[in-house]
Amino acid sequence: MSATPARTIGVLGAGTMGAGIAQLAAQSGARTLLHDPIGDALECGLESIRAALARSAERGRLAPDDADAAAGRLEAAPSIDALADCELVIEAAPERLELKHELFGALESIVSERCVLATNTSSLPIAALAGVCARPQRVVGMHFFNPAPVMRLLEVVAGPDSDAVALELARATGRAMARHVIDAADGPGFLVNRCNRPFGLEALRLVSERIAEPEQVDRICRVGGGFRMGPFELMDLVGIDTGLEVARSFFAQSFGEPRWRPSPLTARMVAAGRLGRKTGRGFYDYRGGPHRPEDPELPAGGGGGAGPLAIIGGGVHAEALRAGAGAAGWTLADPERTSEEPAWLVVDCVGGALEDDAAWQSGPRVVLCAEGSLGMLDPAGSAVGFYTLPSSGLVELTRTQTSSALASQRAVEFFGSLGRLAEWVGDAPGLVLGRIVCQLANEAAFAVGEGIGTPADVDAGMRLGLNHPVGPLARADALGLDHVLELLEGLGEEYREERYRPAPLLRRHVLAGRLGESTGAGFHDPTPSAG
Repeated sequence: MSATPARTIGVLGAGTMGAGIAQLAAQSGARTLLHDPIGDALECGLESIRAALARSAERGRLAPDDADAAAGRLEAAPSIDALADCELVIEAAPERLELKHELFGALESIVSERCVLATNTSSLPIAALAGVCARPQRVVGMHFFNPAPVMRLLEVVAGPDSDAVALELARATGRAMARHVIDAADGPGFLVNRCNRPFGLEALRLVSERIAEPEQVDRICRVGGGFRMGPFELMDLVGIDTGLEVARSFFAQSFGEPRWRPSPLTARMVAAGRLGRKTGRGFYDYRGGPHRPEDPELPAGGGGGAGPLAIIGGGVHAEALRAGAGAAGWTLADPERTSEEPAWLVVDCVGGALEDDAAWQSGPRVVLCAEGSLGMLDPAGSAVGFYTLPSSGLVELTRTQTSSALASQRAVEFFGSLGRLAEWVGDAPGLVLGRIVCQLANEAAFAVGEGIGTPADVDAGMRLGLNHPVGPLARADALGLDHVLELLEGLGEEYREERYRPAPLLRRHVLAGRLGESTGAGFHDPTPSAG
């Protein structure tokens, strides 16, 4: 089904989001009517849109004639009655259910039966808004991301009664606004915000357990994971109080889903008045100078070859380390031979007891902490633990009371020769980044399995709506779904909590041999070759 985009669009609410949506509507070629019950707010919103269009023309993002034409299509609607001729009305009022009920009730008495009523809510169920309407089939979600003129994503959310005509009008209008449109079913956080829950919640758990400090978690996510901003910087930017309210809403709407349990750490921060940037202090201090130092330079790499190096195991981690070691000049021990000298370092990507008695296995050892913590994988042993993404510029290292100083020193030297910055953290399965990226993939797998969205829409939404460097399911396919499942099961074994239970769809994919890129199919199927 295809639809023509709405040509007359009303926007309810002239705040930051409402003004941004109205700007997109006017730029799309639609007659745009902006309403706010507060006259000063309406005038301020109109002026901010005109100023934004002028800046876009000055910076070459819009042709001057196009900017002028868009400004000409923008009209003030002093009264809600002025929206009577709209084909689509997008509500962008504050997130108060009673207020939105009042607005939707007023709109239904004004607009035609064919007018689609959309809400930009990011937290309230579409069902709760449509349920008070005489025609719930025309109510949909159109969730834009802030700032709307910059963020390229639009999430079109289907309520339980939304009909195909209303949804397709919303999609067509979003495409006319030059947004990438994804579909989501109604539910807590819809698709994108739901799938992002572990980014902050798992980071809070790591800090609460003293696995790492907030600035470490953020640095690991930026340098090791490619994220533009770490979770604690993001919490400070959004507002810790806002994040806590969102967490409480998720937890309440899900009737206590363990994966979405709010963190006591944020509650304490809010009680102390440390709400983030807006109060000058949150997880960082913003009251003078930069809130954090610049990320350190990565090691230059190279200089390997101090002795034979053993890399044990298969999978993407072992293969990436072998390739990096070869490029850095290391001599790799031959696993088929048993009479070689002890290895300078054994890099164990298997994580269990070594079965072969080759002499080179007696060297100092560093163990991939995926299926368990270092304490579980090498109890009372002298090894050091590590976790790194295959193409990362950072490696996390951990040690126990019995880890040897030699293993610690050589682990830093080895990973430095691969150009990877070393970050020492506490012990746990997956350390910091492994836990976060695998929990992101797991939440996305739950959402896909429950029919909230498709793998393609999950990944596009996380990249375009939240600036993730790669979608969580694409990253899971690259890591190997068996690796993701192994790490989650390691967390489950360590903590014995429902929080870490693997999504059924993830487990089914692994059982079916759909392991990701290594098998040609995972959450994403390979693209058929032309011809």
